[in-house]
Amino acid sequence: MRKTIIRQVMFIFVSGSLAIPTAHAAIALDRTRIIFDGSQKSESLSITNENKKLPYLAQGWLENEKGEKINNPLMVLPPVQRMEPGERSQLKIQGLPTVSTLPQDRESLFYFNLREIPPRANEPNVLQIALQTRIKLFYRPQAIMKSANEMETPWQQQITLIRQGDKYQVMNPTPYYITIIDASRTLKGKTAAGFEALMVAPKSQQRLKGSAAELGNSPVLTYINDYGGRPQLQFHCSGPTCKASVIEQGS
Repeated sequence: MRKTIIRQVMFIFVSGSLAIPTAHAAIALDRTRIIFDGSQKSESLSITNENKKLPYLAQGWLENEKGEKINNPLMVLPPVQRMEPGERSQLKIQGLPTVSTLPQDRESLFYFNLREIPPRANEPNVLQIALQTRIKLFYRPQAIMKSANEMETPWQQQITLIRQGDKYQVMNPTPYYITIIDASRTLKGKTAAGFEALMVAPKSQQRLKGSAAELGNSPVLTYINDYGGRPQLQFHCSGPTCKASVIEQGS
């Protein structure tokens, strides 16, 4: 009887900064989100093969907001590369001429994917685990890029909450995507029951899950900034409208 050799590769999807305790990516990325400066032709990313013994292939590609694979108006170069053990390398997100057709008064959302492909196993009946990372890429037009001084005042501070019955509506008047990852009644309070992380598109609104009564009249929201940091905003309500102020770190 001929012996059958089974080789199986299992892809595990890792989004943003989520961690899987039983598996660690061999190919590591240098950030948790990408801001593509519309005044530049490309954006470079650093990747590292953290496996000290085995070479890996690193495969990168982009998806649009609907999760569809694309190579226009942005593309990843090179789409595949071999990385030796411990090697560092770079990927480039290249803007094509059609990038000018994207909205120039607000951000556009894409997703960057990085998949590691392990070397072929020499032993039979081996289960190989390969991780795939997927992070957000925001194309930020030159017209809405902020200077270092302007960045000192977070645009997230412009969002307001509008109470509608027992729910809060998050109003985002800015041209930027805002990702909210936590909501609580007090600065160091526990996450409100029913809350789910949400991303509010530019110049739009979205309902905040969880009870407005539980969040009270001074709710605290935590968002993710350009650098992966998690600043907090405390809201103060007057009638149905709640306005935000930044909470200084260490307070």
